[in-house]
Amino acid sequence: MNQKLALISEHASPLAVVGGVDAGGQNIAVAELAQQLARLGYEIDIFTRWENEQLPQLVDWKSGIRVVHIQAGPVSILPKEELLPHMAEFMANFVQFARSEEKPYGLIHAHFFMSALVAADAKKILNIPFAITFHALGKVRRISQGDSDKFPAERFAIEERVIREADQLVALCPQDRDDLINLYDADPGKITIIPNGFNPDEFYAVGKSLARTLLKMDPDEFTILQLGRMVPRKGIDTVVQAVACLKKKYGRKTRLLIVGGESDAPNPAVTPEIGRLQHLVELEDVADCVTFVGRRDRNLLRYYYSAADVFVTTPWYEPFGITPLEAMACGTPVIGSRVGGIQYTVIDGQTGLLVPHKAPDALAEKLHLLIQQPQLRKDLRTRALRRVHQDFTWLQVAQKTALMYQQLGVARPVSLGVAKTLRDAIPTAQLSRSA
Repeated sequence: MNQKLALISEHASPLAVVGGVDAGGQNIAVAELAQQLARLGYEIDIFTRWENEQLPQLVDWKSGIRVVHIQAGPVSILPKEELLPHMAEFMANFVQFARSEEKPYGLIHAHFFMSALVAADAKKILNIPFAITFHALGKVRRISQGDSDKFPAERFAIEERVIREADQLVALCPQDRDDLINLYDADPGKITIIPNGFNPDEFYAVGKSLARTLLKMDPDEFTILQLGRMVPRKGIDTVVQAVACLKKKYGRKTRLLIVGGESDAPNPAVTPEIGRLQHLVELEDVADCVTFVGRRDRNLLRYYYSAADVFVTTPWYEPFGITPLEAMACGTPVIGSRVGGIQYTVIDGQTGLLVPHKAPDALAEKLHLLIQQPQLRKDLRTRALRRVHQDFTWLQVAQKTALMYQQLGVARPVSLGVAKTLRDAIPTAQLSRSA
């Protein structure tokens, strides 16, 4: 018998176009997790805020998955930082919908702190247990971003409350687990480390020469790829400054591709971060080295990853970071900030290289190392491919998640062929890091 689950993701819809300011890793994670859980035999409803009046309230999205649009405030796009006052309405409409369903939900899996607030209040009314994946913690964000963090301060108290009341907490990596314990006094016994993943049917290695031909790129130019959401905390300015350092200090001219934004063509009017970065490119005198690509469909991204000599991601903080996994799955070496989940997925010197965040000189040094040592790039590629396929497919993520659900009283679907205990599902290396 299928098990019915409610996944709440108030601002991150699986139907959204990924790459915008408020559409990124959480959208991907919710969509991919739901699809793999449905494959295992669960019946899934994803609840997200109704922001497009052209969409019906109920969308039959994939086999076994519905997307339910819940009205909470105006049916229009709002920044996620402005959604908290509308969560009481979200909760009331969620409860009304749940009560109207003939088959009850066995579990709520909330994504982000506002979804957890809805789940915590709904639990008292419907008596449904809930788990929470935060995707980002407010106190960590405030430490990293300071005054540029626009979420209200009451976020911290909400997170503290839902951490106490949740039946299970999902940490995306050992750092996430440590932050839950050290910053929020979370009960370690309620925490399960389950990372995000990648889709091997979507991200796989394509021959570099073929990828560059398809993208009309120079076949011989050493190419650095930066791909993801275009917001300041992603640290793209650090990559631009590193390219300038390579040119001035090491005499190396490289090509930096910056993929992302709110439009297919790079447009500062709709993506202000592009305008800020374009100004920096001029100041650093690297306009001849940097190409702003704009937003690209996800079915094209594997070609960009495969065409690059190295993928660079240097955020100020990163709760997990899916793009390094995608790059590794395409056989592209990764240089990342030594922060959050990146320092877990990228093993320094083995599956990639790590640098401090906001450190363009250190990044330039590592880039120069990879330019000089093509054999090192090949070795990183081999080990990265092995690691992502061993530990980070979305199917593996869903299997581990299903075992957590089982601990909360949701029976396993018959089709779920995984380890018998949650501890069996977590790789030994991961357990040792999080002990």
